[in-house]
Amino acid sequence: MIEKWETINTKIVDNFKIFDLIWITRQNKSLNKKSDFVVLNSPQWVNIIPITKDNKVVLIEQYRQGIDDLTIEVPGGLIEPYENPLNAAMRECKEETGYSSNSEAVLLGINSPNPAFLNNKCYSFVWFDCEKTDKQHLDKNEDIRVFELPMEDIKEWILTGKINHSLVLTAFFFYFLKYSKL
Repeated sequence: MIEKWETINTKIVDNFKIFDLIWITRQNKSLNKKSDFVVLNSPQWVNIIPITKDNKVVLIEQYRQGIDDLTIEVPGGLIEPYENPLNAAMRECKEETGYSSNSEAVLLGINSPNPAFLNNKCYSFVWFDCEKTDKQHLDKNEDIRVFELPMEDIKEWILTGKINHSLVLTAFFFYFLKYSKL
């Protein structure tokens, strides 16, 4: 049976705005090994699939620094220290798109974005009966184009790579498992 490694020492190397770089020494007694590992300590994340009353998905297009290219995504972001995941998801949707609903968003699932070196979770939600209720309230470096796509086109956009952000794909995976036949 595989054992969980025991943490011997933890040292915060530095803070990099969206994560802390941590150096962790762990040992595995059954393997008789002790090693150092890098872990990124990041706040929890959320994303949300806003769906309009006429069954269109509210999507966003934005530039992503990591890949130096544009992506098609659903709204999402960091959970603030004072927030729960549900409120964070609905806040991110309102801020990035201006869309909201009188109903409450529904949790689709929780995943570990990259457990090899990230210690956080991503909570995926769906929000039904959304409509444009406000203007966007973007963060300092955000430039987001909002558009609607019929739900029946989502699978094609995923299969053709138009939607390729792994956390967005995971949100749609949860959605299709819960609400439709694959």
